[in-house]
Amino acid sequence: MPRARTLLPSAAYVALAIADSIAAGKKSTSVGARRWRRVLKPALMPTLAAAFHSRTADRGAGPDTQLLHTATAVAQAFSWGGDVALLGTSKRSFLTGVGSFFGAHVAYVAAFLSVRGESKDYDTAGLKVALGLWLTAAPVLGVAAGRKDPALGVPVAAYATILSAMFASSRMLDPALPQDARRTLQAGTALFLVSDTVLAAQKFLLPEPRPALEAVVMTTYTAGQALIAAGVASAT
Repeated sequence: MPRARTLLPSAAYVALAIADSIAAGKKSTSVGARRWRRVLKPALMPTLAAAFHSRTADRGAGPDTQLLHTATAVAQAFSWGGDVALLGTSKRSFLTGVGSFFGAHVAYVAAFLSVRGESKDYDTAGLKVALGLWLTAAPVLGVAAGRKDPALGVPVAAYATILSAMFASSRMLDPALPQDARRTLQAGTALFLVSDTVLAAQKFLLPEPRPALEAVVMTTYTAGQALIAAGVASAT
């Protein structure tokens, strides 16, 4: 019974993620796909949160990983707010979504830094990737967004900054944590990074939206969130 309680929400999340990714790729040409997304996308994070809770409820979190667990749950809640907001097409909806995901990344940074190791244990290659991303993505996307709408420049640059910080913090984990947990979590943050990078390029750099990229964004996003949750659950 405990195993079924864990597997059922996990399987439901996978099914929702696949269905929503397919619908995202068709939303520009199908009214039905757009309607389905209003059902599928808001259900993603509550289902993942249920799977995360069911996986961690029995074992519980120790004092060293309590903040890791709690902040991850907070990040999932903020992510749900971002998912719902980005179903809208207005500037206000977009800014609300950016703000919600900004909060999610702040929570993830707090979670990962709560179990950071010593500086000698950091993944220096990963930190260099995060720094390079910040030095390129923040100004490039900020300028590109500002050209489309001056009100978007600063929020987009700020979001690129916190996204880079989130990725960097996942490269500072304590090696005392289970290796599989660390690798799973870090794979998740990398996919989250890919998802938001593709989304930003689609919105601000490409002359016209490409439906296939919408599916890529949601596939990498949902997989990233799932891997982060699985990594944290294994660590706690």
